[in-house]
Amino acid sequence: MTAQQTAGHKGNKRHKYVYDFTEGNKDLRDLLGGKGANLAEMTNLGLPVPPGFTITTEACQAYLNTGAQPDGLAEEIAAHLASLEKGMGKRLGDPADPLLVSVRSGARFSMPGMMETVLNVGLNDESVAGLAAQAGGNHRFAWDSYRRLIQMFGKTVCDVPGEDFAHALDEAKRAKGTDNDLDLDADDLRALVSTYKTIFRKHTGRDFPQQPREQLELAINAVFESWNAERAVLYRRQERIPADLGTAVNVVAMVFGNLGPDSGTGVAFTRDPASGAQGIYGDYLANAQGEDVVAGIRNTVPLQRLEELNKPAYDELLAIMARLEEHYRDLCDIEFTIERGKLWMLQTRVGKRTAAAAFVIAAQLVDEGLIDLDEALQRVNGAQLAQLMFPRFKLDTDPTPLARGIGASPGAAVGRVVFEGKRAVELAEAGEDVILVRRETNPDDLPGMIASRGILTSRGGKTSHAAVVARGMGKTCVCGADALDVDVRARRFTVDGRTVAEGDIVSIDGTTGKVYLGEVPVWPSEVVRYFEGSVEGETTDDPLVAAVHRIMTHADTRRRLGVRTNADTGEDAARARRFGAEGIGLCRTEHMFLGDRRALVERLILARSDDERRAALAELLPLQRADFVEVFRAMDGQPVTVRLIDPPLHEFLPSLEELAVHVAVAHERGEDAARDEALLSAVRRMHEQNPMLGLRGVRLGLVIPGLFAMQVRAIVEAAVECARDGGTPKPEIMVPLVGAVQELETVRTEAEKIIAEVTREQAVEVLIGTMIEVPRAALTAGQIAEAAEFFSFGTNDLTQMGWGFSRDDVEGAFFWRYLELGIFGISPFESIDAEGVGRLVRIASEEGRAARPGLKLGVCGEHGGDPESVHFFHQVGLDYVSCSPFRVPVARLEAGRATVESTGSDSR
Repeated sequence: MTAQQTAGHKGNKRHKYVYDFTEGNKDLRDLLGGKGANLAEMTNLGLPVPPGFTITTEACQAYLNTGAQPDGLAEEIAAHLASLEKGMGKRLGDPADPLLVSVRSGARFSMPGMMETVLNVGLNDESVAGLAAQAGGNHRFAWDSYRRLIQMFGKTVCDVPGEDFAHALDEAKRAKGTDNDLDLDADDLRALVSTYKTIFRKHTGRDFPQQPREQLELAINAVFESWNAERAVLYRRQERIPADLGTAVNVVAMVFGNLGPDSGTGVAFTRDPASGAQGIYGDYLANAQGEDVVAGIRNTVPLQRLEELNKPAYDELLAIMARLEEHYRDLCDIEFTIERGKLWMLQTRVGKRTAAAAFVIAAQLVDEGLIDLDEALQRVNGAQLAQLMFPRFKLDTDPTPLARGIGASPGAAVGRVVFEGKRAVELAEAGEDVILVRRETNPDDLPGMIASRGILTSRGGKTSHAAVVARGMGKTCVCGADALDVDVRARRFTVDGRTVAEGDIVSIDGTTGKVYLGEVPVWPSEVVRYFEGSVEGETTDDPLVAAVHRIMTHADTRRRLGVRTNADTGEDAARARRFGAEGIGLCRTEHMFLGDRRALVERLILARSDDERRAALAELLPLQRADFVEVFRAMDGQPVTVRLIDPPLHEFLPSLEELAVHVAVAHERGEDAARDEALLSAVRRMHEQNPMLGLRGVRLGLVIPGLFAMQVRAIVEAAVECARDGGTPKPEIMVPLVGAVQELETVRTEAEKIIAEVTREQAVEVLIGTMIEVPRAALTAGQIAEAAEFFSFGTNDLTQMGWGFSRDDVEGAFFWRYLELGIFGISPFESIDAEGVGRLVRIASEEGRAARPGLKLGVCGEHGGDPESVHFFHQVGLDYVSCSPFRVPVARLEAGRATVESTGSDSR
């Protein structure tokens, strides 16, 4: 039982499901959700928070498991509601002086816009007049609040199509001759409420509920159920949020930003969530409720304008922002409402930010003494670093933008315009790059947002749904490009008389907010230039590059894991070394047999005698040796693990079907087909139903005499040549696909003879090891270690054979269904399956080192550059990870983070 749960389990008392804001704190996020825990924290700090209470995530879990509220919950809610009514001096639904509440979701992890909220709960046909009286006779405000309740309750609780309400609102504005809902008066809104009720009755078969307690209960249940809404499930998969956490529900006394021009609502950030720059950032909307800001239905004004509108509230807000940032020691995202000049805090949380802002803010907080470098390292991650390495627009010609909006999530995105999420998914699956264009996005657009290269909206600001979700996903986003007249039905938008139709190409700049017609060239990021050595991190004026340099330097001092690269050429090796690689963990020799060398491979296969085979190998030897010399020189002084040829030889030959057709056509034409017939005979002889489980790797080396011997000789001769030239080569020969120690022993015996012969006059140390990629090898690692000086885990094949499916076929065949059912949270080829395949790695590591204590352990599969997998390999005790050159910085960063995570850090 957790500490949080213990609070509700004293003696034989009934389980505690509801907490007043005065009872919680920010450390109870698992139980109270992020929103509830932070509302409690702000209450404890003495900040102006409307009173309320939180229904725990445990209540949600119980509800979702049984379909009903758990025993005792209704009584607890009633008791806390009575306490709230007593404190406010109002009753829920009182016709003369009604208390209204909001019902909001609040999960452990922020899921902006993915779950439900209902405002103004408690209003009905009688209390709407009392609300108007409360507001000094402001009937417009009362009827506006009532129509919002029916709209939100209908859509959230009863699944009434939201577009029906939106269409009715548009019709009311058209009838009034306006496009601004603020121009609707009390009579217009009273009529709109009547229309909304008709819509509600049409879709539900009942009248809108008039009992406030019924409204509250149904709204609470709807928030519980929204945890499993399609968009929430999709968002959790995208963000890797566990599916069993559930959401808390916050019931809060309403404060109103739609009472007139002296009221309003807004969102503020303590620093710029896009760049990390210090300053005043946020949006404010007068005479509005909070949902209007995040929905982007009206364009906001910058937060600084609040100083002109209400300086006392503005000054108080800035003071609270400074206090919260110091208290949380991080960027804070704040929601607030001003009711008739009085400031109320509705929410705070550690704010989502772009990758660039994450690095810059972490470095700033170190300078300010709020965190240390270990904590700064934990505030960033490899996925963010990878985003910073993407290219950006090259604007040498300074093209004229088609339009300008707000740069809400940085990056450069180019693609074909689409106007619907479904269409974005279709084109993306067909291989097209797309830009999703909307007036404003809503949670239902999430699949299209995920599929798109970038998002462009004509409404909303940096705190709109599109902006927040795009930043969280690392997608380029431009919001509030209000010059765009977006017509979703006609699939086009117009700007100053110019029409852009679906399928046209646009380029959007998420930093500047500029939108360009056509494709704009891109160039590498400053971060890549820094890693390439073009920018000196110590002296650069770019705060991002300076922050990356500082944090990466600290990661390198903290990490235990070495980081190597997968590289087959000198050019790749040199680039990886500039990125910080400490050697090559995988040099694939089969890549050296492509191109013009295919003819030599064919001669090797078609050889009818030992002499012909030896002649073919003799021609390959100097070519392979030259390849290795290039790689050893580029990685001089660092280890280079060379994998002997791994794929089946048939991959270097024409396909059986194509060759058979070619021979048949030649016969019909009476042409000489002797050579092709010989080749066809060889291909048929080697043809296998499942070649990835057939004649490949060590099996191929044992069946084709001299093949491995030629490769070993080429490796060692190349190393000797480099040593004679003054270099320090460190070759490691890796035998692939070993499943039994006897296979490795046979290859090793032959290899040792060649090594001894070639290094007789020039000493070079050569290690011999194997890839652990066959499950049996992992399970007999103790035996295999007797003949191996190192293991390198080939996690691609280990995953393929461990799961029993092909990585080339899994996604197209059934992977989508496994994701949908929750069998996979993420592809096991993308992130290591720690429980299954990871257990094989752990067993092999432990048993291998038990047999040979000095056994070197590494990984060279794609998982070597995956952030989560790097942490697993650190825990298992591997010596290094190896990945593609561009993933080397990511692996370095995550290796440092893994050390800090495992040892702990005093963040102060």
